[in-house]
Amino acid sequence: MAAKLSIQCDWDQVLRKAEGEAWISCKVAGKPSIYGNLKCQGISADGNPELTSSDEFVVHEITKKSITVSCPGQNISGKFLSPYTSFSRVHSKNVTCLDISCGGALGVSTSTDQSMKIWQTNNGEIRRILEGHVHDVYCCMFFPSGKVVLSGGMDAQVKIWSVDDGSCPVTLRGHKGGILDLAIVDRGRNVVTCSRDGTARLWDCGQAACISVVNNSSVPINAIALGAVDNAVNLGSPKEAPSDREIGTEGKLLILAREDKMLEGVSLQSRDSVFIFEGSDVFNCCTFISSVGLLAGGQDGNIFHLDVRNPKTPVETICRTGSPVLSLVPFRDGYIASHGEGSCFIAQDFDQVLQLTGPDCEPVYRVAAWEKFVYTCCRDGIIRKYQLSDL
Repeated sequence: MAAKLSIQCDWDQVLRKAEGEAWISCKVAGKPSIYGNLKCQGISADGNPELTSSDEFVVHEITKKSITVSCPGQNISGKFLSPYTSFSRVHSKNVTCLDISCGGALGVSTSTDQSMKIWQTNNGEIRRILEGHVHDVYCCMFFPSGKVVLSGGMDAQVKIWSVDDGSCPVTLRGHKGGILDLAIVDRGRNVVTCSRDGTARLWDCGQAACISVVNNSSVPINAIALGAVDNAVNLGSPKEAPSDREIGTEGKLLILAREDKMLEGVSLQSRDSVFIFEGSDVFNCCTFISSVGLLAGGQDGNIFHLDVRNPKTPVETICRTGSPVLSLVPFRDGYIASHGEGSCFIAQDFDQVLQLTGPDCEPVYRVAAWEKFVYTCCRDGIIRKYQLSDL
C-alpha cells in the first residue's frame, strides 16, 4: 500500500476558527503511523487561516477550499479539497447511487430510504420523485439526452423514466435477482444490465424486450463497463446476423466485475468471451479510461490498470488504502476512486493525487463528474459537490 496522508474530515470549518485545531496523519506500509495537528493562529488579510503545524508536517498552501500539506520525513505530500456545497435533505438515509445529466443541471440519486429522486444540482431542490420500484433501488443513470433515467433495483426490475413528468413508460423484466449495474449503448436504443443472478442482459428499450443474455454464470456480477475499443482487440464475429433491434453493439467490449474475483471482457455483438483476468479479491467496480485502458477496483483496495490488448498482466496495480474500492469514474487525464472508509481520490496523469474530504469514515458509494464539478454520495446521507476550477 502506498503512503497516505489523511486529515480531519471537517478541517475547513475547524481551521477557520480562532485556536481551531485539526488532526493530520501519515501512514506508510510497514511503519507506525505519524500523527500531528494543524492549528489556526488567526485569519490573514485574504481571508485564509494562518496555520502552525506539528514538527513532522509542513503546510505549503491553503485556499478557501483546499490545503496542501507534506510529511518531509516520509517524502510525501497531499492536497485536500473540501466540498463546495452539500445537500443533506435530498434523502433521509444512505445515498447509494447518483448520476448527473449531460447539461449538468440535474442529478438523480437512490437511497436506502427506498426512494429515487431527481434534483437540481445548483441547490439540491427536488424536482421529481420516481416511484415504482419495490424495495431498494440499487442503481440509476441518465440517458445521454438527459431527459430519461434508467434504474435497477432489488425487485429485479429495470425501469425507464421520463424526467419531465416522472412517469415510467417502460419496465424491463427477466432478471431473477437484484439489478446491480447499468450501461447504455450509444444513444440508448439498447441498454445492458447485470444482476445478482449472474447474468448480463442486452435489452431493446423500444419493445421492452431482452435481445440476448450476453453472459450467463452462477456468480453475481457486481458492476459493468461498456466501451468502444481499439481495433487491435479481437472481438470475434456474431454466429448469426444481429437483430435489427440491436443498435450500436459493434466494436463494443463489455466488462464484467464479478464476485468470484474475476474480471471478464465480453464482445457485446458476438457475445464471445475476450479475456478473463483474475484479481486479488471480489471486484466491485470497473470503468474504461480510453479505447485500450481499463480500471477495476476490488474489495481489498486494489485498483488494477489493464490494457485490453494484453489484459493478462496489469499495467500497474494501485493501492492507496486497504479499504474496498466502491466506485471508479474517468476524469480528465485520470480517474476518481472512492472507498469504503470514506476516502475519495482524484488521480490526474496517474501521479498527481487530490483527496476529497468531508465524509467521516463513512463509505462513499458513487462518484459522478460534470465539467469542473464532482459529486459524491455517502452512507451518511449527504450528497457532496466539489468544485475543481481553482486547482
